[in-house]
Amino acid sequence: MTNRHLHRSELYGKAKELRLQGKRIVTINGAFDLCHIGHIRTLQKARELGDVLIVGVNSDSTVRSTKGADRPVINESDRMETLLSLECVDYVHLFDEADPVNFLGEVRPDIHVNSSEYGKEPIEKKVLDKYGSKLYLITNEGEVSTSSIIRDIKETK
Repeated sequence: MTNRHLHRSELYGKAKELRLQGKRIVTINGAFDLCHIGHIRTLQKARELGDVLIVGVNSDSTVRSTKGADRPVINESDRMETLLSLECVDYVHLFDEADPVNFLGEVRPDIHVNSSEYGKEPIEKKVLDKYGSKLYLITNEGEVSTSSIIRDIKETK
């Protein structure tokens, strides 16, 4: 079985190989902490947009810096393994930067999926425009989020 966890040095080559095979590459990124139905639906929608879905996963340190000292709940290795267990996810890449710009610059996806909550001009837009990638905004369905799940658990104690 091929390695589906792509290191930074492998991203450009794997993406080039996939494009040569005529594959349409879709990317998405996030923490994916406490993987829930909102994550699953978003990942499934993202995968439907192309032939290959590459998921950028925030490292534990970047999740802590953006979400707080008590996050992530699930460590980066387990989060990546969980994502790879989903049929809709083809590859994962762990990144340790504050944003996914370098990840996207290496992959140069056909489509990058982002939540509409970040607006039509998210931080990724500049690098996507540079490589002719399309930005696809997904509206999150329902109120489910990792933060709301954690809050609900704490309130029931």
